[in-house]
Amino acid sequence: MHKLWASTYKEMLLLTRDLGGIAILFIMPLLLLIVITLVQDSTFKTISDIKIPVLLVDNDKGEVSKNIIESLSESNSFEIIQLDSEKDAREAVFAGKQQLAIVIPSNLSISLQKKVDQNVTGILSKFGLEEDTLMVEKAVIPQSEVRLYFDPATQMSFKSSVKNGIDKMISKIEIQSIYKAFQTELGEEDAEPIFDTENFIAFKEILPTKNNEEIIPNSAQHNVPAWTLFAIFFIIVPLSINLVKEKNQGTFVRLQANPVSYATVLGGKTIVYLGVCLIQFTLMLLVGIYLFPAIGLPGVDVFGKLPLLYIVALFSGLAAIGLGLLLGTIAKTQEQAAPFGATLVVILAALGGVWVPVFVMPRFMQLVSNISPMNWGLEAFYNVFLRNVRFSEILPQILLLLLFFLVTTLFAIIYNRSKNAV
Repeated sequence: MHKLWASTYKEMLLLTRDLGGIAILFIMPLLLLIVITLVQDSTFKTISDIKIPVLLVDNDKGEVSKNIIESLSESNSFEIIQLDSEKDAREAVFAGKQQLAIVIPSNLSISLQKKVDQNVTGILSKFGLEEDTLMVEKAVIPQSEVRLYFDPATQMSFKSSVKNGIDKMISKIEIQSIYKAFQTELGEEDAEPIFDTENFIAFKEILPTKNNEEIIPNSAQHNVPAWTLFAIFFIIVPLSINLVKEKNQGTFVRLQANPVSYATVLGGKTIVYLGVCLIQFTLMLLVGIYLFPAIGLPGVDVFGKLPLLYIVALFSGLAAIGLGLLLGTIAKTQEQAAPFGATLVVILAALGGVWVPVFVMPRFMQLVSNISPMNWGLEAFYNVFLRNVRFSEILPQILLLLLFFLVTTLFAIIYNRSKNAV
């Protein structure tokens, strides 16, 4: 125990003498968390919180275009900017000045009414409800197109969302026109509406509840655990560099002359860097709890969750430390340890779902993501933050993180022993 304490004290001295390294370990992850959450916060807000400017060119000037404009305005998602020229709208969008332009074609209302009347008359004639039941050759009515212009830099998810919303809006207008045409053909034009055009089937999202209140996920609940894990695993860079430096400076040779086992040296580093990980996690939580609400971001709710959160942070830190110890043992120079460690963290973060959710990855990548310790830690954090689970439900991820630490540390000890034996 005395040797372990001496090794731990040595690591603490080395760490405290490197103020730049401490700043990188603690300040940079906080800045990263704040910036990413500010950037991504809008994607977690309701649509009514954001209005997207939309250029609209109305060449129809009829009932259908009026309904389209009213529907767009009532959705509270778009700020309508009407223009007279399709050319001006197209140039503004393609130049990146606006995200979207909608062009309503000429005679859209007239064409739609003709098509609806034609279909309704055809149906009624088959039932003998029309005076002239002889089938008359139908006139071909060309299809009308509502043209959409998107900024070339617009993401596909935004395009799909807008297209689906407008398609749903147009479909509703067509259905209402059909019902109105039927009512007119039946001689009930001036009577009360006999068709209910409101949707019969509706969708309702059922959210998890706590104390009879719905729990609505927000950007902070997603970003705090994700970027905390990224910061925790990034300590493999300074940890591995520290190990390589001690080997190159001959510190290990002097330690082994005492003698001190390699496991004791690694134990001291594990204790110090585990403390660093927990401090990082504490700072991240404090930012999420106190700073985020002060700058207009949603805060994180940790009431009743702190013990489980610190357990996940503890074992995630152990997994990161084990990886750093193994990398530092194998690497021969700092030039090998630093870029490889940084690149490895980025790869593990990408696989673990820190940047892109695992469920949107291809099937093969979803399977590969299961080998990332960041994925295990992130799932455990999400289980606690968003799913309100008990300890038994995060135990599989905890055991995987612990096993990862034990295996990587054991490999580091075996590799060091075999190298020295030669």
